[in-house]
Amino acid sequence: MRSKASITLLSVGHACVDVYQGAVASLIPFLVAERGYGYAAASGVVLAAALLSSVAQPLFGALTDRRPVPWLLPASTLLAGLGIALSGSGGSYALTLACVAVSGLGVAAYHPESARVARLAGGGGHSAMGWFSLGGNLGFALAPPLVTVVVGTGGLRWTPLLALPALAGAALSLAVLRAPGRRRRLFAPAPPAGPDDRTSFLRLSLAVVCRSVVFTGLSSFLALYAARRLGGSVPAGTAALFVLYLGGAAGSVLGGRLAGRFDRVTVCRWSYLLSAAAVAGVVFVPGPALYLCVALTSAGLYVPFSLQVTLGQDYLPSRVGTASGITLGLTVSVGGLVSPLIGRAADATSLRTALAPLILMPVLSWLLLRGLPEPAGPGRRADPPAGPAQRAVPKSWVQ
Repeated sequence: MRSKASITLLSVGHACVDVYQGAVASLIPFLVAERGYGYAAASGVVLAAALLSSVAQPLFGALTDRRPVPWLLPASTLLAGLGIALSGSGGSYALTLACVAVSGLGVAAYHPESARVARLAGGGGHSAMGWFSLGGNLGFALAPPLVTVVVGTGGLRWTPLLALPALAGAALSLAVLRAPGRRRRLFAPAPPAGPDDRTSFLRLSLAVVCRSVVFTGLSSFLALYAARRLGGSVPAGTAALFVLYLGGAAGSVLGGRLAGRFDRVTVCRWSYLLSAAAVAGVVFVPGPALYLCVALTSAGLYVPFSLQVTLGQDYLPSRVGTASGITLGLTVSVGGLVSPLIGRAADATSLRTALAPLILMPVLSWLLLRGLPEPAGPGRRADPPAGPAQRAVPKSWVQ
């Protein structure tokens, strides 16, 4: 199977998995309306999905570093869909938490191995990883309208219908894994790699954590916040959440193109500065202009997304699975751990006051990325060979 075809199938399969990450936040307004959950209880649902995923993703990453396990792609896709499908089947709060936790486990199992497979299929380039990440962003974007159509029509008892994307995603994953000539590469051990830059990887990971806090905090409460800011309309809140997720798709494509002209670290830093201003607009700008601020926030947060995945892989070339599990999964899930704090603050004060501290998070990401080196690796274009008139430069100066 050609590389472009493989990346396309993996991207669509990624969308089928990440629709379940977006579905958790999309279910919150319906849980509040149908079961009477408060802000703290609602954020507990987000925490349940994020907590198990946060713990499990580094473990799955370490597993893929020791031994390729491509069968995890279809299996984890089905598990992610099963959890969300069962989340509305009973009125018990504990059962709901358990179901979304199972879905989070499926998401955790999917990302490290899928990123490894996407890296192989795309030759390690950040452009291919950008398209792969685009699929996940589209999955996030499709979650609000999908949940609104299904649950808004039949209530929480209709959540079993949300298992359909998982069935499609598992079939697409199998098509990639069974392609002629692909199986041997997918199951082959990784070749020897260069030295790891753990300090740079740690700083990058902390920057992604700050980004995750912003995105997860907004996605958890944006539908409720926008609905109240714009007249109490549930469709208005769903539309705001859709814009937040859809803007990520545009941001991923833009990030890949910008990385072709500038280095990845620079693109990530300036994107976070844009995000800080945009988040301030979400919190304080009144009226329909809220949607524009949400779109800018989404683009600013997602331009660095795929670039950070390839940066992490290049900083830890001997542990690509672990790097993928952390940058693509763990640091994203960690944001869910902060959601209960936002919920409690909203219950004690107001949702607007609780969301205001999120403005500082992109600034922290910008600071963490200052001075971070651009690593040499498959995610970066090779420098042209030096001409006869060029004086040799020590390698340490370049790095």
